[in-house]
Amino acid sequence: MRPVKDSSAQEHGQGPFGSWLLGPLYQDAAVLRRRVQGLLTGTLIATNVIGALVVVGLAALLMPAPGMSGELVRVTAIAVPVYVVSAVVVGALWGTRGALRTLRWAADGRTPTDAERVASLRVPLRLTLVQAVLWGIATAVFGVLAALVQPKVVLTELLVVAFAGVVVCAIAYLAGEFILRPYAALALAGTSPARPLSGGVNLRMLLFWCLGTGVPVAGLVVTAILAWARGDVSTTKLAVSVIALGMVVLCFGLLVTVFTARAVVNPIRSVQHALGRVRAGDFAVEIPVYDGTELGLLQAGFNGMTAGLAERERLRDLFGRHVGEEVAIEAMRTSAELGGSVRTVSVLFVDLIGSTTLAASRPPEEVVGLLNRFFAVVVDEVDRNHGLVNKFVGDAALAIFGAPVRLADHATLALSTGRAIGRRLAAEVPECPAGIGVATGEVVAGNVGDPRRFEYTVIGDPVNEAARLTELAKNVEARLLASWTAIESASEAEAAHWKATEDVTLRGRTRPTTLATPRA
Repeated sequence: MRPVKDSSAQEHGQGPFGSWLLGPLYQDAAVLRRRVQGLLTGTLIATNVIGALVVVGLAALLMPAPGMSGELVRVTAIAVPVYVVSAVVVGALWGTRGALRTLRWAADGRTPTDAERVASLRVPLRLTLVQAVLWGIATAVFGVLAALVQPKVVLTELLVVAFAGVVVCAIAYLAGEFILRPYAALALAGTSPARPLSGGVNLRMLLFWCLGTGVPVAGLVVTAILAWARGDVSTTKLAVSVIALGMVVLCFGLLVTVFTARAVVNPIRSVQHALGRVRAGDFAVEIPVYDGTELGLLQAGFNGMTAGLAERERLRDLFGRHVGEEVAIEAMRTSAELGGSVRTVSVLFVDLIGSTTLAASRPPEEVVGLLNRFFAVVVDEVDRNHGLVNKFVGDAALAIFGAPVRLADHATLALSTGRAIGRRLAAEVPECPAGIGVATGEVVAGNVGDPRRFEYTVIGDPVNEAARLTELAKNVEARLLASWTAIESASEAEAAHWKATEDVTLRGRTRPTTLATPRA
């Protein structure tokens, strides 16, 4: 059987379809078939027995006089069980087997065609029509019996049997719609119908009102009219008849109302429970769609919404991984335009030593693995100190502290990150020694490129200075150099870890830079 994606459906212990009776979301086709067949058969048998009891009880109460009704009641007491047993056997063979034939596609484990999908959703209506035919025959049969035994009570007998038939048909429809929810979920899986496939909620509610209220109340009115027309019914007999019918109407109306409420509330509750999981950040939630009305469209619409949210979250995650989480948040918060603003930031540049030799002496897969371990250390330490790895350039990385998120102690964080990266690379990735340079100064931070394709970056003298410091750092023991400007901008505690060495005019610059290296 083709599975339906799980979601939030185990709501409050009721199962994915609103009741534990219908089983879990993932069921073997044979198990589901036996489950549904057993529930349908048991429900139809119980429903027809209830209908038979209604016929016998009302026949005993609504007859005009004991002398006239005794024989008919005895005939009814015999004929009703015989007919009910026959009707149950025929109904089980005709209704249940026909329903399962319609649902054969599920047993075959294939996706239903559009015609099969519509037919599957109409199986509860088909079961109801089967019961209607059987009870229509019962109405005719008992009407003939009444005409032969007591002609004066033909109308009453027809009323009693017809009323019981309505009770059975209503329960059969509601129970069938409930029991067949797993098949409805399979039929509707992966679809987004533009309109209801099995009528609408308005039609359903109108039908339930007719069955649960309209027809029973009409039966009360007809009973009163018949009693008034005959004129030979005592007040006590009429009162007993009305009370009996009223009790049946109340019980039946309550039963229909409970089923109706569950049919409406369960799909809504599944959406409500799934919304809670979405609010908690679970965008992979998906609920089974098992209703062919607007409620099913609501379930399908929710699944479409969560699919869109999951896709958007995936793109957001990928966007954040490519450009940095802070840049992604800033891009979503503000308009994406070219240009930037002047910021004072600290820049950290780290470049692998001997990358050409490394690539020539090792297989490409091994080189990629080493680079990933190398960059993992860099990213971990930069993130730990609230910086942004702005870009990877081959075997080098550029990190920014102070943009796009402003940091008051950016120099302290950058210098601390440089020292931590140096220690960890020597201990964890000794095959990948690297030069590290740190500089501080004013840059322009913003989007550079073309309106069709741009990236967030920083441009300014500190970037070039950090790159030049990195080249020099490859030839010093600590593998780490910083400009004295960065040391002066850092906290006293961080500055205590550094010492000035010499003044050097870096390539491409006109004024000398005082170099600083970590104290031993």
